[in-house]
Amino acid sequence: MAVVESIEHEATDRTPAVQFDFGAGTYRLSGESYPEDAANFYGPLTQGLRQAIEDRVSDEVEFTVEMIYFNSSTAKALMNMFQILEDAAQSGVQVRINWCYHEDDETMEEFGEDFSEDFEHADYRMCPSS
Repeated sequence: MAVVESIEHEATDRTPAVQFDFGAGTYRLSGESYPEDAANFYGPLTQGLRQAIEDRVSDEVEFTVEMIYFNSSTAKALMNMFQILEDAAQSGVQVRINWCYHEDDETMEEFGEDFSEDFEHADYRMCPSS
């Protein structure tokens, strides 16, 4: 399988903006996420992330999530990606996860805190903004 350099999508009313730069090890999801077919939307992102980690494309990974809303299918996709990142961190890759949310958004703050409990090896940071 050919190595994909990056995956980028503009945000739509149902899907987040995606900037996955595999070579640089930088990943960003921002906006709202409730795609009609979450597996179809997130599948290539998850596979690309897994492949980049397996191939050790980068020794440092920064994964930023800046969502204002997401559904349960998206939460499952995020959990799958976060597991890949935690496994990578456990195997020696420097992984930083930034969970960005508006300081008034208690729901996104709580989701971020819930996700943070799954990490022991990755550097997980809560990033409130005003």
